[in-house]
Amino acid sequence: MLFTVILFVVILGLLVFVHELGHFLMAKKSGVQVDEFGFGFPPRLFGIKYKGTLYSINWIPLGGFVKIKGVVGEEENPEVYKDANSFARKKYWQKALILLAGVIMNLVLAVVLLSIGFMIGSPTIIDDQVATSGSRVRNQAVQVSAVHEGFGAASFDIQPGDKVVTLDGAAVTSAAFVQEYNASRVGQTVHLVFDRAGQNLAYDIPISRFDDGRGVLGLSLLDTGLVSYPWYRAIWLGFLNTFGFLAAIFVALFGLLRALFTSGSVGAELAGPIGIAALTGQAARLGISYVLQFTAILSINLAIFNILPIPALDGGRLLFVTIERIRRKQNSEKIEGLAHRIGFALLLTLVVIVTFRDIGRYGGAIVSFFKGLFS
Repeated sequence: MLFTVILFVVILGLLVFVHELGHFLMAKKSGVQVDEFGFGFPPRLFGIKYKGTLYSINWIPLGGFVKIKGVVGEEENPEVYKDANSFARKKYWQKALILLAGVIMNLVLAVVLLSIGFMIGSPTIIDDQVATSGSRVRNQAVQVSAVHEGFGAASFDIQPGDKVVTLDGAAVTSAAFVQEYNASRVGQTVHLVFDRAGQNLAYDIPISRFDDGRGVLGLSLLDTGLVSYPWYRAIWLGFLNTFGFLAAIFVALFGLLRALFTSGSVGAELAGPIGIAALTGQAARLGISYVLQFTAILSINLAIFNILPIPALDGGRLLFVTIERIRRKQNSEKIEGLAHRIGFALLLTLVVIVTFRDIGRYGGAIVSFFKGLFS
């Protein structure tokens, strides 16, 4: 559990730091004054000032932050907005690039992580295309992808992701082997051993009759393995999978938002910090390839979330500078600042709601963790 917490902090820190690094680099490139670029969050441990920017190391290692001069809602002195090196005085395209830079960096990070995963070995369904692609396959296994009601296997504690190890004492090497073995054994019982995160589970499962007369367990099985590719192919697959995940997450996110605004309920798929930490632990138990893929997916999620046109987020700020561009008139700093504060409060409320729900889900594990720390 302690390892899971540390890994979660490292992953979250990496994602936020890379995001803020994007804003920092683009602001510098655009001639905007960066007052502070911090690793971690205050209180400050120490800092060094170089060329007008304070580079700080802070005590809370959950990412980082960048304080850009002249960002509306973040300045106490309104005179700052008039300075030539202020964000507020820059051209529209420069403002847009600064605001988008964090999102772009998160997507670049996802490509890098997925590419590394494909080089060292990524969890993949083994089919004829993979088998003939020139890739290297290791850790091959037969995994459960679904358990179907009304058949023998549904009465046992079998879950998607479980690996089939043996069938009546014989090593299981493919999903086809299981299907062929059971096809003529309607009414008989077979002994199966499954592996779930290193724990063996053994069951005597009756064979059911399918519509066509074949014997079946009632399990959907997939041939899986860790597939590694040459570096040049891995980078290409990293790009393809990043944009594949991007499209899938967009669709899922709009489904969640529709449910939020139509029914007022927060979808079960939405996780807060505690839920993400729990998922981090699950990925860690499966191996480094899964951690890389999980981190890449989180990075894409962070990019999409930040580009939403909600005040206080990058997308909300981009919306305001776009309105300013269309109107050809500067927005009211007071009104825009108020909008960002309200947006931040609403986002914080959502985080609190989701976190309380996560506590209900994972409260037992949290209590056990703290008991272990102080026992």
